[in-house]
Amino acid sequence: MEAIKRLLGFVWLLMGPSSVALLFWRATVEISEKPTQENWIFWGIIITIFLPIAFGMSIFGYYALKGYYEHLPTKSDEIEED
Repeated sequence: MEAIKRLLGFVWLLMGPSSVALLFWRATVEISEKPTQENWIFWGIIITIFLPIAFGMSIFGYYALKGYYEHLPTKSDEIEED
């Protein structure tokens, strides 16, 4: 199970930057086909909302790849306090 978590962590880690690249590519294609102010605003909003989501996917993948999710607490007394 841990190997699957690490493999999927690698997938998540790659999905973040590749989805951003795909998003920028699609925005460029859409805006170049129809360069209206409405398209610029639409893609600006979509990119602004999606960038933190893609960044979070990459962070999640990094942590899964490094093994931070190997043991998840099941009771509140298992949670370590800093």
